[in-house]
Amino acid sequence: MAFGEKISTWFDGQWRDGNTPILGAADHATWLGTLVFDGARTFEGVTPDLDLHCARIINSARAMGMEPPVDAAQIEALIRERLAHYDPQTALYLRPMMWSLEGAPGMIAPERADTGFAICIEDLPMPAFGQSALGVSSYRRPHQDTALTEAKAACLYPNNGRIMCEARAAGFDNALSLDLEGHVAETASSNVFLVRDGEIFTPTPNGTFLAGITRLRCINLMRAEGLQVHEASLTLDDFDDAQEIFLTGNAAKVTRVSRYQDRTFDDATIATRVRDMYWDYSKSGA
Repeated sequence: MAFGEKISTWFDGQWRDGNTPILGAADHATWLGTLVFDGARTFEGVTPDLDLHCARIINSARAMGMEPPVDAAQIEALIRERLAHYDPQTALYLRPMMWSLEGAPGMIAPERADTGFAICIEDLPMPAFGQSALGVSSYRRPHQDTALTEAKAACLYPNNGRIMCEARAAGFDNALSLDLEGHVAETASSNVFLVRDGEIFTPTPNGTFLAGITRLRCINLMRAEGLQVHEASLTLDDFDDAQEIFLTGNAAKVTRVSRYQDRTFDDATIATRVRDMYWDYSKSGA
C-alpha cells in the first residue's frame, strides 16, 4: 500500500524512486509473515527520535528470530542521506523494514542470518490536531505468550486493521481495544491517555501492546513539566470518567479525542499542552 505520491526506496544497496518490489513469491516472509518494520517522522524540518526508531527495528528483528544485516547507526545514516534530497519542510513517513528470506530446517522458523532489508520513505502530511471520535472494539489484544507482541511485527496488524474497520463502520475514527483480562491496551493505531482531576493516566505496559517511543517521550516531557502521570491497569470505567482523552503515535504524534462513545469533550487543555511540549522538544534538537 502506497499512501504517498513521492516514494523513495532503499533496496539491494541503492536508493530507487517509486514503490519498489522487494519480496519474492517464495520468500519466507511472503507466505509466513516474518516481517518487522518501524516508523519515524520528518516534519517542519525536524526528525525526532530517529535513533530510537532505528534501534527498535533491530530489536524487533531479533525478537522475530532474524539477524539484522545492518545496525541502527547504518539505518539512521541511510535515512538522513536520503532526507537531504527533500525539502526539509516536507512531512515524511520513514519506514525501515526487515524480513526473512529463507526458512530454517522445518521451514516455519526463519533462517536467522538470511534477512532482507529495505527503507521506504513516503510523503505524508501531519494530520490536524482537530477532532477524533473513539469507540470500543469487540476484538481483544493477544498476550505476549500467544503472539510476538514485543516486536513491531507486520503479522500483528491484521488484528489492528479489523479493530479500525469495526470502529469506522460504527461511525468512529478509532477504537479502544482490551486485553484478555478486560484492561484497556491501546487503540488500533496509537497509545492512549486519559485525564482526570488534572492527573494523567495511561495503560501500564503488560506485554499486550507496543508501548511506543512517542508515548514514552510524552510521558517524560509531562513529568519534567510537573504533571502527574500514572501508568496503571485501566478499564472502560476509567475512560467513562475521563475529562479528556488523547492519543500518541508516530503518524500524528499527539491527537485529541473530541468524542468517546456518546460523550463529547470540549476541553483539550492537557492534550494541547502535551502537543505543544512535543513540538517544542522536537524543534529544540535535544
